[in-house]
Amino acid sequence: MDEAEFQRKKAEMEPWYWWGIQTFFKCPWDENPANCDIGLVSVPHSSGNGSTERDQHLAPRAVRNVSGWYRRGHQKYGIVPWEVARIHDLGDVPLPHAMVNDICVQDIEGFFKRLDRAGTRPVSIGGDHAITGPILKAIAGKEARLTGGRKCALLHFDAHRDDYEHIPHWLGSVRSAAHWAAYTVAEQHVDPTRSVQLGMRGNPIKPRADITASKLGYKLIPADEFFELGIEETVRLIRDRVGDMPLYITFDLDVLDPTEAPAVSNMEPMQRGLRAWQAEKIFHGLRGLDIIGGDIVCMIPTKDNPSNITAMTAMALMFEMIALIADGVGRGKKG
Repeated sequence: MDEAEFQRKKAEMEPWYWWGIQTFFKCPWDENPANCDIGLVSVPHSSGNGSTERDQHLAPRAVRNVSGWYRRGHQKYGIVPWEVARIHDLGDVPLPHAMVNDICVQDIEGFFKRLDRAGTRPVSIGGDHAITGPILKAIAGKEARLTGGRKCALLHFDAHRDDYEHIPHWLGSVRSAAHWAAYTVAEQHVDPTRSVQLGMRGNPIKPRADITASKLGYKLIPADEFFELGIEETVRLIRDRVGDMPLYITFDLDVLDPTEAPAVSNMEPMQRGLRAWQAEKIFHGLRGLDIIGGDIVCMIPTKDNPSNITAMTAMALMFEMIALIADGVGRGKKG
């Protein structure tokens, strides 16, 4: 077999998920963020939420594994994301102090500052929700290139608000999965007056007088209110709120109904959650906004069912994030 035949046979095998070295969506592996427009990042972190199982660090590998079979064209946008933007798998954030959350978040921030300096927009798979705080500190705020020195707006899909200010730590973690939505506001990386928290549900430790009130200034749309508003009105509220701000999307899989994402931390059973198709429609409604990045968090692969439905749902959501950002990058290149 000569080199030409070898390369031809390799090309014929590319569509098949069970062949080749597995990367996110079988895209090129290149750890240099300067070589891509969108960087796909694994953040295998589990020590930011000690109140639930610790296997969230295994989620990126599970998503990589199932993503190889997914089709790469986006029918709604009429694009193949990898053809309109340079998209690479940047590998895993190195976390040598894996069991010490408040050291890990420093490493995560440092890793994503490399992307910000290169102007690379990240789409990440966690990991627990503690990863979002350091990512936002790296790519938004006065020193950030991706936001042009501005704060960012935040679209936060979650069954929980993660905005704790009333306790100093979460089982020892100061910058935890329960604190990030507060400290990124206090430290001037997120503008809550331009941000939305969507999908909250379930019973709290103590009942709240007003579940739509945020002391920090976020617009809250609990799950019950979302079902009353519908997708179209929810999208309108988000777009009006965000306006021309750079936008970051964080998606905690527990916002989804357990029927579609059973392998998550802090699950809210019985309480009706968003369906994945509803989240997809909301993503489609964000087309044209300046989206600087996104993440998907809180999956526990060891709890998934035999069909890997949670991993597949996470993978499909990741693809929607990639396509949404790539569509914007592609339009910018044409402009």
